[in-house]
Amino acid sequence: MTQALVGVIGGSGLYQMDALQDAQELSLDTPFGKPSDVLVTGRVHGVPVAFVARHGRGHRLLPSEVPYRANVYALKMLGVRYVLSMSAVGSMRETFKPLDIVLPDQFIDLTKRRESTFFGQGAVAHVSMAQPVCATTRGVLARAVRSVLAADSGATNIALHEGGSYVCIEGPQFSSLAESQWYRGMGAGVIGMTNMPEAKLAREAQMAYATLAMVTDYDCWHPHEDDVSANAALANLLQNAGRAQRIVAEAIGLLGQEQPASAAHTALQNALVTQPEAMAPEVRQRLAALLT
Repeated sequence: MTQALVGVIGGSGLYQMDALQDAQELSLDTPFGKPSDVLVTGRVHGVPVAFVARHGRGHRLLPSEVPYRANVYALKMLGVRYVLSMSAVGSMRETFKPLDIVLPDQFIDLTKRRESTFFGQGAVAHVSMAQPVCATTRGVLARAVRSVLAADSGATNIALHEGGSYVCIEGPQFSSLAESQWYRGMGAGVIGMTNMPEAKLAREAQMAYATLAMVTDYDCWHPHEDDVSANAALANLLQNAGRAQRIVAEAIGLLGQEQPASAAHTALQNALVTQPEAMAPEVRQRLAALLT
């Protein structure tokens, strides 16, 4: 099967990768169902890449309907070691302005209806999520952001923010004012609906995960800004879409050159409670891509 080093998960408004060369579509089945859409493989700066549109092309899936396990498992089947997640987010801080770029280092998972593990039904594992984002991969993304912003004359007012917590809500509705103020009280930096359980599953799959979060709005907490709406958020996101594509392409080139080690790459080493030899054959087969 086609092998890829870097997996890219495209979020709202980002349904394809323009920089992919020799693009081929793969329709995959996984033990956890079909991914959101076909996976598109190809090369960026000579680096083998696999891309999947999180919501499907045409944006057909609610955040709660995204087949997160299938998406992540499909990337793992292709050999992916680094995952770059492109995500639209709301700001929980005055200093995180619309069109700014945030590279979160923590997550607060408030989702309620999503399957969040590959394990269970005959296999037990407990991975550490103390540091859910790969610091090395996030550092590569930061370098890529700086490079692209420095070369972009239209980006003089766009800031990069390294670190901060991403609070992930179930959606699809936006927050109430009381909720938005509560999240700010938690210390959240940005808010979104899709990075959980994605980040948890990437860790279980031993892939280094980092998020490129593009700020579109101030949610509804800001006393002097309009409450978020889907149309306004998407309009701001589309202003950043081309820039996001260039950032991810730059990061892919760096990851291909450096292929940095990550603690995520050995996440199951001390997490598996049920050893493979103690698993039933059908369980080993279901988890084959994770255990090899």
